[in-house]
Amino acid sequence: MNVECDSLRIALIAESFERLTGGSLVDPQPDMAAALWIAPRAIVAHGTQADPIFFYGNRLALTLFETTPAEFIRMPSRLSAEPLLREERARLLDRVTRDGFIDDYAGIRISAKGRRFRIEQAIVWNLVDAEGETHGQAAAFDHWEPLD
Repeated sequence: MNVECDSLRIALIAESFERLTGGSLVDPQPDMAAALWIAPRAIVAHGTQADPIFFYGNRLALTLFETTPAEFIRMPSRLSAEPLLREERARLLDRVTRDGFIDDYAGIRISAKGRRFRIEQAIVWNLVDAEGETHGQAAAFDHWEPLD
């Protein structure tokens, strides 16, 4: 499990998803960290740094991005997109910041080993706590196809 990510941040991923979308990211369980870790969709989250760094990736996300938890949480999230597509990704994140979430994202991602894959119907949302403070953004998707 991605033990580097603390339980408060993991709870925020699920709670902010529910607060913003009105739906559940995973079925409610006593151990939310375990539920997110084994979810049948890729789930990633990054912080609010000027160049945001991933702080969470579940088991499926780490498999798709071909990386370990320790490597993933040091990776700027912009590196998950090809260089030519990073401007498109920045526009997407600006839209999420403005609207709270989107549920129609599609785009090309790139693994740590350089393999490309297309994601579709991704949900991207702001990580906002109960007091309204933003702690980053997260994404979840269960539709992808390899391109290489």
